[in-house]
Amino acid sequence: MQSGSLQCALDAAGSAIAALDAVLDGRARTAFSVARPPGHHAVADRAMGFCFFNSVAIAAHHAQQNGRARVLIFDFDVHHGNGTQDLFYTDPSVLFVSTHQDHLYPNSGALEETGAAAGAGCTINLPLPAGAGDTALLQAVERVLRPAALRFAPDVLLVSAGFDAHWRDPLASLQMTCSGYHQLAASLQALAHDVCGGRLAFLLEGGYDVPALSSSVANVFRALLGQPAHDPFGTATASAPEPDCSSLFSAARQLHNL
Repeated sequence: MQSGSLQCALDAAGSAIAALDAVLDGRARTAFSVARPPGHHAVADRAMGFCFFNSVAIAAHHAQQNGRARVLIFDFDVHHGNGTQDLFYTDPSVLFVSTHQDHLYPNSGALEETGAAAGAGCTINLPLPAGAGDTALLQAVERVLRPAALRFAPDVLLVSAGFDAHWRDPLASLQMTCSGYHQLAASLQALAHDVCGGRLAFLLEGGYDVPALSSSVANVFRALLGQPAHDPFGTATASAPEPDCSSLFSAARQLHNL
């Protein structure tokens, strides 16, 4: 913590609300809050993992206070959004879907964590093995997120957009590329069009290799604007073939009756 940390955290939460407001009042179909610190690790009573206030949770409640009762949150940060899951674990009005690297901080987000009480089934976790990348994330959207979203019928889609799954990132071992993030953003835009009238807001979470982070975010913008990808880094030169995650997605589909 530094003297300006609290104000930065408040500004990040306010930026999330401002981005969402632009979508809800029709000024934009899609918005992206490019603000830090991130938020998805923060729980109700304490900060965690660089996160002070849970901006996506604040945005979800704001949406509900403004007539959007059902909120879908998709978190593709490499770390599990434990704070977001905790805040909505018993809430049937919020569907939380997370892709993240397995056996990584904060060591939560097992496939079997599916919600409790009235929120049973409203948490979907997809813990990916080290080495997973573009193919796995895109399959997660098409095989799990899309059918879950169609069934849930949200009023708005919020995305916890962390870019630390990029292969250059120093904190994890997934293999996403800038081109992969471009494809992912296009898939999410298409999903929002199909399930919630296109209402879509991205909120920046992690990403700790600055060149890869900036290029990945730029490629999300390019996808949302219908422009082609521009990937200055390509794939990792020494990367092994992506592990096959089809059994994970099949297990998730069976567990959640998708």
